[in-house]
Amino acid sequence: MKTITQKEIGARVSELRKSKGYSQDELSRLLEISRPSLTQIELGKRNLSVIELKKISDILSISIDRLLSPEFVIDDISLNLTGIEESQKLRISIPKLEVDKLKDILLYILEKCAGKPNFGETLLYKLLYFSDFNYYEIYEEHLSGAEYRKLPFGPVPQKLDSIISQMISNKILKRFKTEYHGYPQTRYIPLAKSNLTNFKASEKEVIDRVIEQYSDWSASAISDYSHKDMPWLASKDGEVIDYELAFYRESPYSVRTYDENTI
Repeated sequence: MKTITQKEIGARVSELRKSKGYSQDELSRLLEISRPSLTQIELGKRNLSVIELKKISDILSISIDRLLSPEFVIDDISLNLTGIEESQKLRISIPKLEVDKLKDILLYILEKCAGKPNFGETLLYKLLYFSDFNYYEIYEEHLSGAEYRKLPFGPVPQKLDSIISQMISNKILKRFKTEYHGYPQTRYIPLAKSNLTNFKASEKEVIDRVIEQYSDWSASAISDYSHKDMPWLASKDGEVIDYELAFYRESPYSVRTYDENTI
């Protein structure tokens, strides 16, 4: 009989958790373990005790035998959502792009950074990426809702080219070519102010932190750094990067303070 691995068990727990609409915080509280401990289980880096295995099977409505079966296929499992809050059933995992919000984030970042000689297109794209994924890791909500793919030159918001072209046509953004340290550089200058009323205080705070942390980096340094971030590493080439992968970050990428003292 085929023996399943610890990593396979973790992947099954993760799949079932998402199918039930639980966040990692919610499931870890139900299991009475810390959020990082659940992350380690889902990554296959921590063994499950018999008691934890029984709790997981009860909460996720699956028998232990079925969970550990070599023939496990999540599509074959009848997902019992009875008793789960409606908002929990509809927990948003697929980002929905808010075009106006993305425009304002872009303008806000440029207001703060466009005057820096190092601040070209590459750095702008990476600051958008870290703003979106850092916010999701902290609050489990989308910031701009932009969708990112794993492309050769790094994570770039989808549809951004058409959004920027529209902003240029509407004379709220200017694009020009220059050189920086002998290399070609595409730069942007904001011609209008961002609408800060479109931001929650928490959203502005996360963007400000990203600007403070990364805006002075070089294009090559920020690119190398972003390619070691878990959402990028765990995605396949050309694939949409799942925001949920932000929960598997480790230092120095993780930006959320998790309670390690949960029983």
